[in-house]
Order: sequence, then C-alpha cells, then structure tokens
Amino acid sequence: MSSSNSSMGNSSDHDSDDMPGNFQGKLSGNSTDNATSHFLNALNIPTRFAPRLRKPVPVIGWGAFKIGRNQGAKYPSAFEIPSEQEALALVRQLINDGVRLFDTAPAYGLSEERLGKVFATITPAQRAELFISTKVGETFVDGASHHNFSSAAVTQSVRHSLRTLHCDCVDCVFVHSNGNDLDILQNTGCVEALEELKYQSLIGSIGFSCKTILGGELALKHELIDAVMLEIHPDATDMLSLLPLAHSLGKAVFVKKPLASGTLQPKIVLPWILAHRHITSIVVGGLNLGRLRENFLTASLANQ
Repeated sequence: MSSSNSSMGNSSDHDSDDMPGNFQGKLSGNSTDNATSHFLNALNIPTRFAPRLRKPVPVIGWGAFKIGRNQGAKYPSAFEIPSEQEALALVRQLINDGVRLFDTAPAYGLSEERLGKVFATITPAQRAELFISTKVGETFVDGASHHNFSSAAVTQSVRHSLRTLHCDCVDCVFVHSNGNDLDILQNTGCVEALEELKYQSLIGSIGFSCKTILGGELALKHELIDAVMLEIHPDATDMLSLLPLAHSLGKAVFVKKPLASGTLQPKIVLPWILAHRHITSIVVGGLNLGRLRENFLTASLANQ
C-alpha cells in the first residue's frame, strides 16, 4: 500500500516531528478496540471561539494526511502509510485521548475513508463533540495533484466527502488553494458553491487555506468566508500581520505547517503560536502517538 516519497504534487498542510521508521509498534500498550465507546477526554484540550464559527474549536487538532498518503509531501524523511488496522486504531485512540479536531482532505489519499470508518462507529452525541474539517479544490491521482475550483466540482467534492466521512455535516470546508489565491476567490465561484452547501446545512462554515498574504487578506474580507488557514511559525511570520483583521471581523484562524515540516521544536513553537490570542487553532500531523500526546499537552498547557 505504501510507497516512497515523491516530489510531485502539493505538500501536506500538516507538520509532524515523527522520527523515521515504521508505524508498527507506536500504539503498543494502548487498547483501542473500543476506544470510541469511552470518550475519556484525558488530554482535556481547551477551546477557543471565533464569532463566525458555530462552535468552539480545540486549540490544537490532528491533521490526518499521513494515514492516507505519502507521495508529494515535503517531510524530511520518507514514511510508510500505516495499514488500515493501524490507522483506525490510531484515530480511535486519539479520540479516546481527547482529540476533538480532525482535519483531512480528498487530496490526502485514503485519509477521509479511514476517518469515516471510525466516525461511522460513534454516536451522534459523540460526533457533536468533534470538529471535523475537510477541503475542496484538489485531488491527488496517480502521483500528481489536480485542481478544480468550479462550482460543480466543489459541490461534488463536498457530497463525496460527506459520504466517505459518514457525516451528515462537516464543521468546516477549506478551499485548498494551489497558490492562485486571487483567481480562485474572484473568478471560480467556489466560495459561492460552498455558501449554497452551508445554506443546505451540509457544512457548518467556509474556510480558505491560502498561500499568499494578499490572498489571506482578500479571503478575510470576503463576506462569505468564516475562517482562514495560514502558515505561521517562527520562520514564517509574514501572515501574523493578518491576525488583527481576522479578529476585527470575527473570523477564525487555523495554523497549518506550524513546525516547518518537522524542523522546529514543538515545545518552543506551539506556545509561541498560541501566545497570539487571535489564533484559533493549530493543526499538527504525525503517526507517533507518544509525540502527538506531547504536542497536544504542550499546547493545552500553553493556553492556560
């Protein structure tokens, strides 16, 4: 199932400080068969609220890229995609630990399908505790990214994601920009298509994962957009300039690539990011349960 890293396609929106090596054994000592039936919330991750969102958002969540795809990702080391059994066990354990934000995308290979197999086993009350986000605009086929931001493609993509994720509604759908932020926002009709889906109660909020500062500014000023996803870390500070605008408009800010493709130290970077109070949430990736728990705990303590 797995394959070696490829230079084709876009990189993941998520970072990880996983060390090289196989997934096997990273869940050793953890019983996950019935994890979702307990919902223990052991990590007790705090939340932040943005007026344009319908519910509070955990200050840190998990990006599910690595359970579905390993090509075209700019991680320092190649990695193997876990087996389905391993992937589902990890998702169940994260939920059991108290992780409530899960971010995925059609471009993440098997990610939506694997998350959906877990989400299909939880109760409506448990589902209501989660904040689930996915994306539109990019697919990844035969080792390459393909982009389509047309209204028809966006509508089809969201409906397919809902079926795959076994969700009646997802909490946020981000437009997965290919870098042409302004053209996507001004000429494709993708945001308007998402607004129609929001009106139908199929999505809770509309987001834009931008690549440029100008695109981020235009997305924040767009009356239909509720949230942006920005790359922010100590080596990428330009987009911090957008935080006052986001705050003034009541829009959420999700941080992608917070660890600069695994090159920065989580115990330093995560508190630094969350010290910016106008940031709503951080999305981190990875497969190593122990390191994920450390990152979630670091962010939780930093928010206090």
